[in-house]
Amino acid sequence: MIDVIFDVIGMSGTFLVVGAFFLLQLNKVAPTGLVYNMMNLAGAVLLLISLCYNFNLASFVIEIFWIAASLIGLFKYYKNKADVADA
Repeated sequence: MIDVIFDVIGMSGTFLVVGAFFLLQLNKVAPTGLVYNMMNLAGAVLLLISLCYNFNLASFVIEIFWIAASLIGLFKYYKNKADVADA
C-alpha cells in the first residue's frame, strides 16, 4: 500500500513538470512566469519525495537541480515584480 502512495506522489510530480512544459510549448505560460516556475517546483518536490522511498541517485540529483532552477526563476519573478512596483 505504501508503494502506491509514493507512486501517486511521484506521478503527480511528473504530471506537473511535464504539464508545465506542455503549457510552455502551447504559449499558455511564460518561462519567467509564476505558474510555470511554481508547477516545476511543486513537481520536482513531489518527485523528490517519491525518490526518498524508491531511491535513484541520478534522478535525485536532477530533481535537486530542478528545484534550484525553479527557485531561481521564482526569485527573479518576484524581484522583477518589485522593481516594476518601485518604478
